[in-house]
Amino acid sequence: MQCASCGAQNPDGKKFCGECGAPLRPVAPVAELRQITVMFCDLVGSTALAERLDPEDLREVTGAYHDVCSAVIARHEGHIAQYLGDGLLVYFGYPKAHEDDPRRAVRAGLEILRGMDALNVRLARERKLELAVRIGIHTGPVVVGEVGAGERREHLAMGRTPNLAARLQGVAEPGTMVVSGDTQGITRGFFEFASLGARDLKGVADEIPLFRVIGETDAATRVDVARRIGLTPLTGRADEMAVLEAPRQLHSHLRGALHAGGSFEQVDGVLSVVNPLLSYDQWKKVKELWNGVKEAWVEGGR
Repeated sequence: MQCASCGAQNPDGKKFCGECGAPLRPVAPVAELRQITVMFCDLVGSTALAERLDPEDLREVTGAYHDVCSAVIARHEGHIAQYLGDGLLVYFGYPKAHEDDPRRAVRAGLEILRGMDALNVRLARERKLELAVRIGIHTGPVVVGEVGAGERREHLAMGRTPNLAARLQGVAEPGTMVVSGDTQGITRGFFEFASLGARDLKGVADEIPLFRVIGETDAATRVDVARRIGLTPLTGRADEMAVLEAPRQLHSHLRGALHAGGSFEQVDGVLSVVNPLLSYDQWKKVKELWNGVKEAWVEGGR
């Protein structure tokens, strides 16, 4: 039974969710329209691997690969919807949604690739073999609901998005990750990409812009990304910007006001909340000025 609060699956007969502790109540299955990011991750050359290894060794090697993937996906709060033999179907944005699900998906893909490099060191030493994966990621709308019949029922995302993610995985080179133009547009600035051009994909009506993910940038916030791209110049704020350009003068006025018995209020907020058009350098001036005001407050005995 699926928990209505956190989405976790629980064995039949349980009264409370094993993840969040919420009471479990049977609910009618409801289809839900969402935008999610879907990842397909597949093991390259699995047929040849099955020819080379006996079933027990194959199960152990495949399990080690799954362990690498599942640990990374859990760390970024993704959801493994299905284990498809040696492949994984993963949702970022269902059942738990985050504002940065596309970034979480791409970052998880990079970590899976690095994790496979580490696993291969051990496999080369113990079994003289090397594994490679291909990853495809696409972001788009889906309808998530219960599919199947009888005792075999699953919650899966239906629509173009998972199909396109599977096609992207199919065109990726071993050891690489390919994302669609939609995912690249959302995560641009946080990652470095190499354009692969627009491609015709089997079963897809229009050409899809493809990008190979090279690595992660040092951008931590949208403001960092905006600094790289360039912010829209301020208009009609000449007097206000003149104050920022002369912080010592404002500092002097504030110190005088404080010593005369005045007061002030502190309002905290990230740059995008205060004013998204302030450049980073201007924001640094505001912070330096504010530190000076706080020092004046202390000196004034407030």
